[in-house]
Amino acid sequence: MSVRPLHDRIIVTRIEEEEQRVGGIIIPDSAKEKPQQGKVIAVGKGRIEKDGKVTPLDVKPGDVVLFGKYAGQEIKIDGTEHLIIREEEVLGIIEK
Repeated sequence: MSVRPLHDRIIVTRIEEEEQRVGGIIIPDSAKEKPQQGKVIAVGKGRIEKDGKVTPLDVKPGDVVLFGKYAGQEIKIDGTEHLIIREEEVLGIIEK
């Protein structure tokens, strides 16, 4: 299934962090925090300004972004969990 978000929203897939160990103890999945970085899958056309002009987004598909802990809305597409967030909730783009 193909989904294109509306306006200034983007679809992100969380990037899982490596398994955490504290003093040789493996932390169970239920105690881990969800990752706060992800890969952009799809972007909307852009933000609509008050004068009707569309401002394109700074992020593009394939970018790796940082976002807040409680940002966005979780959804499932074809059995895979994704996150829909507004561009203003993106804290930064990770450049390699």
